[in-house]
Formats: sequence, C-alpha cells, structure tokens
Amino acid sequence: MAETQPSTELVQKLRSATGAGVMDCHKALREAGGDFEKAVLIIREKGMLKVEKRAGRETGAGLVHAYVHNERIGVLLDLRAETDFVVRSEPFRELAHALAMHIAAAAPADVTELLAQPYVRDESRTVQQVIGEVIAKVGENVTINEFARLEA
Repeated sequence: MAETQPSTELVQKLRSATGAGVMDCHKALREAGGDFEKAVLIIREKGMLKVEKRAGRETGAGLVHAYVHNERIGVLLDLRAETDFVVRSEPFRELAHALAMHIAAAAPADVTELLAQPYVRDESRTVQQVIGEVIAKVGENVTINEFARLEA
C-alpha cells in the first residue's frame, strides 16, 4: 500500500502552527498518517530534542521587556537569546510579552519557580515547555536572565 502524501496546505498549516521546517512538517504528517494533532505532537517531541542540544549555548543577546497591568502591577523581564537576529524576531518578542503577562498574573518568586509553573494561558504546559517551543521555532537557546515584579 502506497503512503499518501500530505497536502501542501496541511504542511503549511503545520508549519505556521509550529514554526518547524517544511521537510520536518512533511515527515511529521506522514508519520502521523495525516493526523494534524498527532503531527503537532511529533514536531513538539522532536523540537524538544533539538532544545536539549541547544541548552548549553551562551545567550549573550537580549532585551528588557516592560509590562504594566491596570496601572497596579509592573513587570520588567530580561530575556536572552544567542543573537540579536533572534531577539528582534516576532516569536521572541511575543514570548517576552507572554512571559511578562504570566509573571504579572502568577507572581513567581524567582526564575526557577517561574519555569516550573503551569503556563497561565494553557495550564497543560509549563512555562519551560512554552520557552522550549520558541527555542525549537527560532533555532537558538532562549533563557530568562532575571525579572522584577512590583505591585501597588
């Protein structure tokens, strides 16, 4: 029995959802038998393997993101990546904003506690897993250097 090839539209949809390469998406869809949700899980699993390989790499570039919620809670976040190119990328900037909002809502004591917390937008994932997905998407190590949270 011949394997069916995933449609170009489905490959592009998976690519948009995960940030993975075209060939990785194609392979994941073939492995999942065309099931989109299974393919997403396959990409995440394989992406996490790539994340582990990047974990030790130096994160020298970064940005400081500020977020204020209802003029009562303020967060400053120092988020790092390996290059300025990634720091300027949309996935990285979206992550910085999402993490700052999470810190405002969940009030972690430190970076270690933050990474272990269930992510406020999707409690089935931890903050560490959310960061890992961005690492898989941008192809560089991403770390939280530090943060500060103030509440009036």
